[in-house]
Amino acid sequence: MSITTTGRAIGRAVDRIEGPQKVTGTARYAYEHETEYPLYLYPVQSEIARGRVARIDARSAEALPGVVIVITHENAPQLADTHDKELAVLQSDEVAFRGQYVGAVVAESFEVARHAARLVSVVYDEESHDVGLRADRVDLYAPDQLNAGFETDTAEGDVDGALSSAAVTLDETYTTPMEHNNPMEPHTTVAVWDEGDLTLYDSTQGVHTVRRTVARIFGLERDRVRVVAPHVGGGFGSKGLPHANTILTTLAAQMIEGRPIKFALTRQQMFSGVGYRTPTIQRIRLGADEEGRLTAISHDVIELSAKIKEFAEQTASATRTMYATENRRTTHRLAALDLPVPSWMRAPGEAPGMYALEVAMDEMAERCDLDPIEFRTRNEPEVDAETGLPYSSRNLIACLREGAERFGWEGRDPTPRARRDGRWLIGTGVAAAMYPVYRMPGTRARVRSLGEGRYAVEIGAVDIGTGTWTALTQIAADALGVGIGAIELRIGDTNLPSASVAGGSSGITVWGSTIFEAARLFRERHGEDPSEGDTVEAGTPDNPETENYSMSAFGAYFAEARVDEDTGEVRVPRMTGVFAVGQVINAQTARSQFIGGMTMGLGMALHEESLVDERFGHVVNHDFAEYHIPTNADVGEIDVAWIDEEDPHVNPMGSKGIGEIGIVGSPAAVANAVYHATGVRVRDLPITPDKLLR
Repeated sequence: MSITTTGRAIGRAVDRIEGPQKVTGTARYAYEHETEYPLYLYPVQSEIARGRVARIDARSAEALPGVVIVITHENAPQLADTHDKELAVLQSDEVAFRGQYVGAVVAESFEVARHAARLVSVVYDEESHDVGLRADRVDLYAPDQLNAGFETDTAEGDVDGALSSAAVTLDETYTTPMEHNNPMEPHTTVAVWDEGDLTLYDSTQGVHTVRRTVARIFGLERDRVRVVAPHVGGGFGSKGLPHANTILTTLAAQMIEGRPIKFALTRQQMFSGVGYRTPTIQRIRLGADEEGRLTAISHDVIELSAKIKEFAEQTASATRTMYATENRRTTHRLAALDLPVPSWMRAPGEAPGMYALEVAMDEMAERCDLDPIEFRTRNEPEVDAETGLPYSSRNLIACLREGAERFGWEGRDPTPRARRDGRWLIGTGVAAAMYPVYRMPGTRARVRSLGEGRYAVEIGAVDIGTGTWTALTQIAADALGVGIGAIELRIGDTNLPSASVAGGSSGITVWGSTIFEAARLFRERHGEDPSEGDTVEAGTPDNPETENYSMSAFGAYFAEARVDEDTGEVRVPRMTGVFAVGQVINAQTARSQFIGGMTMGLGMALHEESLVDERFGHVVNHDFAEYHIPTNADVGEIDVAWIDEEDPHVNPMGSKGIGEIGIVGSPAAVANAVYHATGVRVRDLPITPDKLLR
């Protein structure tokens, strides 16, 4: 069953419901929740990358007026569960990476806590560390499985034989650097213990995820833990799972019960303890026949994990299904290093993996003497090669054609360096992308009549700035057959029914489906004229179509690059993105999501790179002064559109996730445009002037 959207709320460009709160400063983020007589925490972080804490002298810090306590592994209480070593805060003297929490100061003010933390003297028994990712390491290993449950390696057909007999071949290596998520709001936790009950105001992508984790680690029943996050200032994946900062704050508050503890990470601290995108080394081999049809694809990935905890990114997963060929192989190998734990960053796996694949496809199109769009069209698959299932909808070719028309691709001279404007070399590039439709378990929604035709719709989802407040209100209104003004949405609190994390572009798919199911049952039981207080709660309905169809969103990206021939400076004055994402819930917030994703892809292509000093094992450019993300001056015109795509199989709304598809192909489009402008193929992101001049 699907929602009829004609004349209804879904699909309209509705202003953000929480917009007035945000522009007037009344929308409360984690740090801003009112608490009585709060204390402030500042961490003591390790200054070595590997070893042990030999001695800690906190006397000078403890003597400072305003300091309440200095916490170290010597006086911290034992946690109930220390299985997750990343979260086993202050449970031993072991140091696993530079920047790890080895202590914390709690004081009456942030300034005193920060000053006191610098007075804590720590002596280490330092051991040699290893933080270098290289393809020739002898200790690379295959993880049991990848993030999101993907297989580590896949193989189909005779890849080596097909490559050796191919008319046209490519064998190149592409690299992407370590990158940090850097949402505008830093990771923040406010912890309040009250007679054994714990309340956390947390900047998180999943309040119920935090509750489950904190309850387990502290040995609490879940109903003793409440997590509140009505507004979150961005996450990009880094807030999808609890990190050590949440555990440290909770532990400190437990030791000083009765006083709330606030801990907001500084920008520098966010580079060492809340995840990052693993760097990758990707070897791609392609083979094609005389007509430009792929005969083989091989995608071998090397990336890093932390010794303290494994994280294996699914970098080559999209290669398994993106283009048609009978011979296909993908592999993933990890280097376990003395570094913080990598984690999710917007479109984990797909973003770096499709960058490499789509640049390789651009190179292969040139070798086959084909236009890049024509080359992709010739290799469009009929079914999902990995599962053998047909696609519920796959309108990639329509996206490419629509994008080509909007961008002005026709008549493009394929010759590099063919266009210039004075000393500026001008080029254009194209790329394609996909992102899976994920469904996460564990979501429930509640519908309650408030009387007089109004309804409370309650679900423990979180809005991380994407427009969830508005989109779920639109879905609820259509599901109940009322206007938007009749819906009172309640989200961002574990007192509400359980919801999955805001991640994997799955939120609207899962939460919306669950709201629709609760609304359906509500009408079935209580009719069109319910009594005040009538309530129905329901879980996410099963979707049997997942057994019959492969479900993904698709996109096509076009970019124009201008490169200064003398300095190597790169400018991208315009980009176009066209997407096939099923039914768009809110045209206004969706457009913002696409523009944001493409902007992040622009940063990935030209700017973002976390530089690790291998001598000391830490990121040296750990602030916005040296870790550059695109600003207004870097972003030109971004034209966004989507095609009309009806997909009744994905969910009752017919929608697909949009939070991540915007970034996936955009770095490759920029890279391909830079090559077309200069004739210099840079395969190592980011594309900086030195690489072009070299």
